[in-house]
Amino acid sequence: MSNKKTWGGEEFWGLGFEFDPQWILTDEQKKLQAALIELCRTTLRANAVESDARLVYPRKNLQELAKLGLLGLLVPKELGGMGQNHVCAAMVVETLARYGCASTAMCYTMHLGAVAAGLLRHHDSPVLQDIFKRIDKDCLIGTLSYSDPETGSHFWYPVSSGAEETPNGWRVRKKASWTTSGGFADWYIVQTTSPNFGGNYANLSCFLILADEVKSDPANWNGLGLRGNQSGPIEIDNVEIPRNRLVGPVGDGATSNDECVDPFFLLCSSACWNGIALGMIDIAKSHTTRKTHVDVGMRVADYPTIQDYVGECIMDTNAARALDYQMGQALDAATNNCDWSLHEEPSAMPRAQYLHWMWQVKFIAAKNVAHVSDKMLHACGGTGYKPALGIERYLRDAKAGWVMGPTNEVLRQFVGKMALLGTQSLDYWNQSLNERVLNNELKKLDADGKRQLAEKLLAEANGKIASVA
Repeated sequence: MSNKKTWGGEEFWGLGFEFDPQWILTDEQKKLQAALIELCRTTLRANAVESDARLVYPRKNLQELAKLGLLGLLVPKELGGMGQNHVCAAMVVETLARYGCASTAMCYTMHLGAVAAGLLRHHDSPVLQDIFKRIDKDCLIGTLSYSDPETGSHFWYPVSSGAEETPNGWRVRKKASWTTSGGFADWYIVQTTSPNFGGNYANLSCFLILADEVKSDPANWNGLGLRGNQSGPIEIDNVEIPRNRLVGPVGDGATSNDECVDPFFLLCSSACWNGIALGMIDIAKSHTTRKTHVDVGMRVADYPTIQDYVGECIMDTNAARALDYQMGQALDAATNNCDWSLHEEPSAMPRAQYLHWMWQVKFIAAKNVAHVSDKMLHACGGTGYKPALGIERYLRDAKAGWVMGPTNEVLRQFVGKMALLGTQSLDYWNQSLNERVLNNELKKLDADGKRQLAEKLLAEANGKIASVA
């Protein structure tokens, strides 16, 4: 393998490998990276312009990834996949976003999340095994559908969903406010409250839903950036599915979230934001080293201010990348290099211990790409403001990072609250009473107010008892 980064046989016009942590990749992963960069050059990058301009779902790009075997990147070799690890997954997503198409990178991130959720419980599931065996040959694109129109970025709280057991399987209903590849994916892993829900929103289950069982309206999708994603709403309208489409046991949703869905989504979406940041730095290097101000005889890159912008953005982005790859290595170490046979024991959760670290990874990557997008636009000046250079598209794509659930506001509160008050204080499903707040509010009531509140609470309690009886 050459140490020189090339683009169509010529030296690459952006940052070279001296600014990439190549030492963390195996020789096999470096070969895959080189093949993917070349595919981005010949095909994916041009398709990104079409996806952005016309809101075109990047199926053509995903089909090209299937030809490289990348839809089965995580699938064990015994099922026909590559059997690759977390570090490789992050590298592939970063490469797609940097050199190719950010929309494709995000669709691929959600695909890997769905694959991971399926692999967690594929051991006794012929229907999942069949999908994984055909995933590249038939280009079977998967996605996750976890969001809810009533709870926003709190995707772990699916109010507008449910499932019930039927004589032949399950009847599933789901409304999702955002679903990447919605209406275009071939298969979906969806999360709903469990058939034995009983009012406990921590009791979640996952189901495999196929394309023809999903209602969507792609014509209504229109986003600021990542415009090829087709991340619009979908609905599963009381669809009855066979019994073998329950993914894992009833009530396995929270375990699936913490062990697979969240770690892979946070790892790979962060890699997407890092790739976008690098893509903008690449473009800025190319532009500023060529653009000359003839009146002073200087290139834009010769100005110290521009050098400061680029230097800061490289350092901040590589810090975000380093944390993402470090956590990929930690996940690899905890799982014997992403060995899915560990989960033949249903209680195994080696990734979950790192969840709060993954929150930090996402927060830092999304915060950084928002900053880099502004600074690289500044570096490129008025030319960057026009679509032709490419910075403008990357900038719009970059702004999705902060607001994509869990939003950065949610994540920093999670980390701060966990550090100060303990893990139990996070109370994902709003089940723990905050006695400090309650007692403080009660102190504000006079005697009559307390009597009225007591009467109301007793009436509610008696009503519940009567309804149960």
